[in-house]
Amino acid sequence: MTLRVPPLLSALRRNPTGAILVILQTAITLAVLVNAAGIVTRRIEQLEQPVGIDTRRTFGIDVSTLSKGFNVARAESEDLAYLRSLPGVVAAAVNVGIPLTGHGENFEDFWREPAQRGGFVNANVLRTDNNLLRTLDVPLVAGRNFRSNEIQAVSPGKKTQPPAEIIATEALARALFPRGNALGRTIYDAASDPLTIIGITRNFVGDVYEFQHHVFDTALLPTPPRVGFYALLVRTQSGRREAVLRAAQRHIGAAHPLAVINKATTLAAAKREFEANNRNMALFLTTVTVLMLAVCCLGVFGLATFNVSSRTRQIGTRRAVGARKRDIVAHFMMENALILTAGTLLGSLLALAVGDWLTVHYALPRLNLADLSAGVGTLWIVGQLAAWQPARRAARIPPSVATRTI
Repeated sequence: MTLRVPPLLSALRRNPTGAILVILQTAITLAVLVNAAGIVTRRIEQLEQPVGIDTRRTFGIDVSTLSKGFNVARAESEDLAYLRSLPGVVAAAVNVGIPLTGHGENFEDFWREPAQRGGFVNANVLRTDNNLLRTLDVPLVAGRNFRSNEIQAVSPGKKTQPPAEIIATEALARALFPRGNALGRTIYDAASDPLTIIGITRNFVGDVYEFQHHVFDTALLPTPPRVGFYALLVRTQSGRREAVLRAAQRHIGAAHPLAVINKATTLAAAKREFEANNRNMALFLTTVTVLMLAVCCLGVFGLATFNVSSRTRQIGTRRAVGARKRDIVAHFMMENALILTAGTLLGSLLALAVGDWLTVHYALPRLNLADLSAGVGTLWIVGQLAAWQPARRAARIPPSVATRTI
């Protein structure tokens, strides 16, 4: 017996509600499945990537205030002088935030051409001094570090000149100038101010990279924070980290009654917390995706079961006029295949739309068409398996049912 599509469509039109609901359910499941799988993959990749900084011997202290009488610039200078005087301290620097924690996160766009023309690259910007690279144990691979006279001494209420220099990671340099050497080239910020790339460092992460597409697109600007908050980063000798951290907390808490310590943590602890968040997010998204896939399979199973139950007489009649068991199975499987095909086509469009939204708002990579194809194939096969048992049950209906139900 040859299967033809028009009779299948005619059968679906007689009971369209169930088919439409399963199509919508399949589409939503596919959109969630593909995009969640992409996020989970990205999280797992981040767990496996080296962060590029010394997390074993480094800690950070985040200080902030709402008091207008607090002199941030002087507090920074005093704190750095104190920290560098402590036994066991290798290097100390000031920054806008603590790496890996999200404290002080700052993302900016940079263009290769002025007036915001051409493509741009979004980078995690560290506003710091010329001691940060040594503190984080990040080497330069080309160019030089900031000089002391290039550090912008910004004061509240006082207008200063924008910085003219910038240091970029290798990843950011490649993103900005994929076809040539970035050292010595000029880029432009959102205000169209020119910045000369004076140094290129080994890849390392900045303050936060939880949702960032290019995790190593990091830039350094010689503009330490001077308005209400700052982070102190300290690298110590082996075995001295905890003792120096405790001493620093006591001193800073007593020295600045108008400020508070928002966070004090070792970078090793920050890395563990970040990895735990990634694992938890991956587990959560995987669980949600599996549950949605299971619910979708139940919907397919329920619709196939309903169709078999409501067509008992028709199935018996077909058996009586010569339809074989495999013909009945093929009919219901083809009918289910049409529903799944419609659902996956609609779901593909929805998945692409959701993926584009995630790219725009969370800087996630664009949805890979290969991943989308794999998701379509997986959902289609699982959906067909869900309809297999009801189709086999339909094939077991004897021809005598047609005479008993007339």
